[in-house]
Amino acid sequence: MRGKAFRSLACLLLSTIVFPGAQAARDDDRIFYAEDIKAAMAEHIAARVDEAGRFHLVDDETGERLTLRFVKIHDPVREFEDRRYFACTDFAVEGAPEQLYDLDFWLVPDGDRLKVVEERVHKEPRKAPIFGWYKYPRYTFVDDEVRLLYPEEREAAAARERAGEGSDL
Repeated sequence: MRGKAFRSLACLLLSTIVFPGAQAARDDDRIFYAEDIKAAMAEHIAARVDEAGRFHLVDDETGERLTLRFVKIHDPVREFEDRRYFACTDFAVEGAPEQLYDLDFWLVPDGDRLKVVEERVHKEPRKAPIFGWYKYPRYTFVDDEVRLLYPEEREAAAARERAGEGSDL
């Protein structure tokens, strides 16, 4: 029995000497599960909130500084083919819990952990006269690629904003 264990250990040590990239390749191939994605998200959000628990984000489209409160991570979280991971979340506007933003987060492996590399507003709160507050989408996913929705409406609103007429988005 000792002989087999010694041979196995010797083979392992020899493989790291002869093939030094073998261990690095194994580390890069770590499998991340839904729990890992959610744990990385919880860690990221905890690191980004201020002492009062507020999450601050500059809206990538409007430039508005948002002050939000974390509500939840949606199920399911996802893995894309290129080893990017994705989580969708809900955040409420500070002082207005009925107004929800849907924020998307992209994560990539960083050693044995996942790291958030992008945050984006997916849906913004809008109010409909009949239904009340709902989440208005800015984009959707087609084959794991982001596709903008309503580009004409967004361009018209941006033109009004540039002309000093304000934005209705």
